[in-house]
Amino acid sequence: MRARRARILWMGVPLLVSAGILGVSAWKRAAAPDTLRVAVDESHLLADGNSSARIGVYTSAGRELDLSAVSIEIVAGASRAELERQGGEVRLRAGVQPGSVEIEARAAGYAPVRASLELTLAPADTDSDGFPDVLLLDPADRRAFRGWFTYLAEAPALWPPERLPAEISDCSALLRFAYREALREHTGEWARGLGLRSLPRSPSVKKYRYPHTLLGANLFRVREGRFAAADLEDGSFAQFADAQTLQRLNSTFVSRDFNEALPGDLLFYRQLTQDQPFHAMVLVGPSHFQPDPGPWVSYHTGPSGESKGEMRRVRLAELLQHPEPRWRPVPGNRNFLGVYRWKILGEAE
Repeated sequence: MRARRARILWMGVPLLVSAGILGVSAWKRAAAPDTLRVAVDESHLLADGNSSARIGVYTSAGRELDLSAVSIEIVAGASRAELERQGGEVRLRAGVQPGSVEIEARAAGYAPVRASLELTLAPADTDSDGFPDVLLLDPADRRAFRGWFTYLAEAPALWPPERLPAEISDCSALLRFAYREALREHTGEWARGLGLRSLPRSPSVKKYRYPHTLLGANLFRVREGRFAAADLEDGSFAQFADAQTLQRLNSTFVSRDFNEALPGDLLFYRQLTQDQPFHAMVLVGPSHFQPDPGPWVSYHTGPSGESKGEMRRVRLAELLQHPEPRWRPVPGNRNFLGVYRWKILGEAE
């Protein structure tokens, strides 16, 4: 009887030890701190300025947190996407630049946690105009662009010559300057940099902002062809483009009738008697600086002989009566190429 009891105790020892190990492990699991987990319902998004992914924040126990109590921000790739809060939902909306985006979530009592996703190039060019579809602005952004572009085309005509930026040396330079600056985020710092004291009430373009565009700083197409991914690296786009290139590759013909032009449209000419035959003007429309409906036209004359040229602003009515008929924007003037519209605005509005 005594020998049997010894065997039972001897066999019971490992059972008791094993149970103790299991108990310690269970205690450790129960005592492990709760952590956060970020869930993004897409690992890849098309960088088309529209695609979005829902963001959820959970505890390691599987409980979804109320996002009103959670701080979520983009900590890497902020120029490529933005966060949108609506009701109790947070979504990450893609911009137009491909690349990685990393977000971080913070909640009281938890260590911060991060998640990432990839934005992929949206190369479609359905109308074969040489520009990717993602650069086409929606109606609200078109209005914003036109407001800023016309303001920035008119303002230099009112500045004293010594204040004119050195880059504005001819008509195409004025177009490039106003186009580029119209696509910026118009902050107080930006305005001070240009010495601007009053600004339009128009909001900035929202879909993308210079220099964070799909094209980077190379806004202007300089080689013919339908858009392809290789264009981003092979010199098909550049920061510089002359008047002829702006007309042929960066804008779309609207009409030879100026009555079909909208503020922000371009008037192109070809004067065969000049060293620089292609010339451009901006239809400003109503003045931004005086209560005069105009419509006004702004342009730089370009250099001529020893002169560097100058900025000019005239009423369209005056241009229609120009003493030299070759400068009149009318169908009967063969030097007038017509009204053109930037491709990012679409062919018709």
